[in-house]
Amino acid sequence: MPIVNDLKRVFPMKKILPTSTAGSLPKPSWLAEPEKLWSPWRLEGEELLEAKRDALLLSLKEQEAAGIDIISDGEQTRQHFVTTFIEHLSGVDFEKRETVRIRDRYDASVPTVYDAVARTKPVFVEDAKFLRQHTDRVIKWALPGPMTMIDTLYDAHYKSREKLAWEFAKILNEEAKELEAAGVDIIQFDEPAFNVFFDDVNDWGVATLERAIEGLKCETAVHICYGYGIKANTDWKKTLGSEWRQYEESFPKLQQSKLDIISLECQNSHVPMDLIELIRGKKVMVGAIDVATNVIETPEQVAATLKKALQFVDADKLLPSTNCGMAPLPREVAKGKLYALSAGTEIVRKQLAG
Repeated sequence: MPIVNDLKRVFPMKKILPTSTAGSLPKPSWLAEPEKLWSPWRLEGEELLEAKRDALLLSLKEQEAAGIDIISDGEQTRQHFVTTFIEHLSGVDFEKRETVRIRDRYDASVPTVYDAVARTKPVFVEDAKFLRQHTDRVIKWALPGPMTMIDTLYDAHYKSREKLAWEFAKILNEEAKELEAAGVDIIQFDEPAFNVFFDDVNDWGVATLERAIEGLKCETAVHICYGYGIKANTDWKKTLGSEWRQYEESFPKLQQSKLDIISLECQNSHVPMDLIELIRGKKVMVGAIDVATNVIETPEQVAATLKKALQFVDADKLLPSTNCGMAPLPREVAKGKLYALSAGTEIVRKQLAG
């Protein structure tokens, strides 16, 4: 499709401070129960396929209407940002479940790796082609990162977190290359586990991410956050003290990596903004929308966060975004937050233009 090549040539966008989301947006109530993670589908078979495509289009139009510059799929076709990808792999048994501790925070019943893992067919490629046909905006597609994937499984085969992460990195690389060919402009890897398992991040976590992006010509991003606004996450945050310095552990290694864009959570968070200096030279996706509250930010609050960030990163390297995915939020709240993100960014753009 010629439009894809044109987009690649003009990206990064001419517009300063291009807005985006971390990834997920609430699903329509006719597709799945709202305000709930792992919400089961309300349809099946061909009806479900059609409904997912309808939701994808609706999400696209809502992002465009809100003035979001870098479009995502809103994760409308997946139940969960990690498990939906894993469901498509061989070597994983979803019937045989074990309880594991997710990111040292909460217990969950997860599938078991019983054999060598492999990707037998593309996972999101058809969805990406569909989205590309319906927009000429830059598309960012999120995939789970290797370390976060292994944290959402029980491994009865490799019996080594690192070995399994390298296998997932190879599989993710296959998917990423096909997504790029389908017209995706930025491929993002979600790695909330990077804020928990610091030794692993530095020993092999960043290295497995670099394996996942091997050979890609499109831009690449890593999204590291403090999680959805669910109780287990908000309770954990209360234990972290007045300053959240977890990024300090991963940023130096990421600064030296081949990844183009690094994200951090800033709105209503205790993350010291000066940590951005640790990733100097990289593009920075700054979370200017808090996903752990239903209170919609004012454009002025968004602008204030972005202006603080601009003390540590050049304007041509700043991408205003959300702290994390908004899947568990009410749809009207999420919509309001998208509009606030755009309006707040516009305030700063005008100020920069003088």
